[in-house]
Amino acid sequence: MPFARVGLRTLRTLPRLQVNRSTSLLAQQRHLSAEARKLIDDAVHTNPLVVFMKGTPEQPQCGFSRAVCQILDVQGVPREKMKTFNCLEDQELRQGIKEYSDWPTIPQLYVKGEFVGGCDIILSMHQSGELEKLLMKEGLVPEFLPEEQKQ
Repeated sequence: MPFARVGLRTLRTLPRLQVNRSTSLLAQQRHLSAEARKLIDDAVHTNPLVVFMKGTPEQPQCGFSRAVCQILDVQGVPREKMKTFNCLEDQELRQGIKEYSDWPTIPQLYVKGEFVGGCDIILSMHQSGELEKLLMKEGLVPEFLPEEQKQ
């Protein structure tokens, strides 16, 4: 029995604009490929601290990415312990990282393979002192400042 006979609408019976909008939404909700998931998995598990951001630490392309980089600088995270990925250079990464973490925004911070959060959470953790404790516990920043920095 055709769908139209039982009151269900098919793509042919819908207005063209509604069909285009619906198929566009479906395309945005595609699943992360196994290859992309493996690349992200490898990145977050082989590097002690990973930031998926818009731009680079030297040239952030959004205020939230800039804020996360500034917080990590204030915390004293050395750049050699930080791996960053510019999500603006790779559309699959930009969409895939959101699905991977089930977090809708960029930037995203991972420490020792665990998703920590986006800018709002990182800022809150920085203000409460939780971020400093986490970074010290994971050996990403020294527990005490070197003598020359204390003075």
